[in-house]
Amino acid sequence: MWLKCEHLQPVGAFKMRGAYTAISRLSDAERARGVVTHSSGNHGHAVAYAAKLLGTHAVIVMPTNAPQVKIEGIKRHGGEIVQVPREDRESTALRLERERNLVPVPPYDHADVILGQSTCALEILDDLPQVTTIMTPIGGGGLLAGTSATVAALKPSVQVYGVEPAASAKLTAALAEGHPVHFAFADTIADGLIPPSIGSLTFEYIRRVVKEAIRVTDEEIAVAVKFLFQKMGLRVEPSGAVTVAALLHGHLKPTGTTVGVLSGGNVDPELFARLTA
Repeated sequence: MWLKCEHLQPVGAFKMRGAYTAISRLSDAERARGVVTHSSGNHGHAVAYAAKLLGTHAVIVMPTNAPQVKIEGIKRHGGEIVQVPREDRESTALRLERERNLVPVPPYDHADVILGQSTCALEILDDLPQVTTIMTPIGGGGLLAGTSATVAALKPSVQVYGVEPAASAKLTAALAEGHPVHFAFADTIADGLIPPSIGSLTFEYIRRVVKEAIRVTDEEIAVAVKFLFQKMGLRVEPSGAVTVAALLHGHLKPTGTTVGVLSGGNVDPELFARLTA
């Protein structure tokens, strides 16, 4: 069992891959306009940092209950934050896009964002050519879509699983129905994995490769966060620890070289202290 430590990325999450790729592929004229996105935290943090590196301004629409650690990360990189109720994030981002002529950088349902996220699996295949299974967290599907695209192109024999909070089992529902299914916002410690549905574009990549979703409870996620910290010295947020939760609780029993992606480490200090006590 191997772990892909995306919580060690410059912004503490894999989201840097997609945000940087998308903004770097804009024209100079588009970057001069500035960019906008909606995010519960990690994608917004990545967009703010990539925007700073590439010389543009970023507006991040966040929920009013966003973790303070993620708000501070965005501010540190010069991002402009607009906070609204969680259910109003996307509509507010669309309004700001129109009113201020900003360029959208969606959190997952965007070809260049998916392209950037696909590099995570590319590195796994480069480092571990013997890999037989890859597990990734699944929220809106950007990372899982990128993983699926890479595996389909380079090593179709690899099995790919998405791991999601049981309270917001969007991939399970989408695979059963054959299309994304809308969910109400769920109450779960995996706050980065609860968009209202899987993206329509991301699902088109996922459905060709992923045959099964794995669901984990908040209690199982909490055990994984504590295990990763106390046994391995890794500070991982609940959303990033779901793959390890699935393994620790026997939802997947590896039969070959298996990689679990730890997608992020931006966890509220009080929550982390409570989970690891």
